Amino acid sequence: MPTFIIEREIPGADKLTPAELRDISAKSNEVVDGLEVPYKWVTSYVAGDKIYCVHEADSADVIRRHASEGGFPANLVTPVSAIIGPHTAD
Repeated sequence: MPTFIIEREIPGADKLTPAELRDISAKSNEVVDGLEVPYKWVTSYVAGDKIYCVHEADSADVIRRHASEGGFPANLVTPVSAIIGPHTAD
């Protein structure tokens, strides 16, 4: 399944409380369960006024559907073309 990076612009994202992040996560999980298509939320990073999410899905359209049904912004959805890290140098 392709991997996508989703950029979500959420003013004050870095100030969301643990309870608010828990609620957002629960809503995302609920939407994933209802999609009835292959979909995996891998992880998300909160940084400043944005949340960067890593999701696996068959297409960017499915990513946008998840965002729409969850009430989340998906300002930029980009397919991952390669994954690198320290091990890439080996």
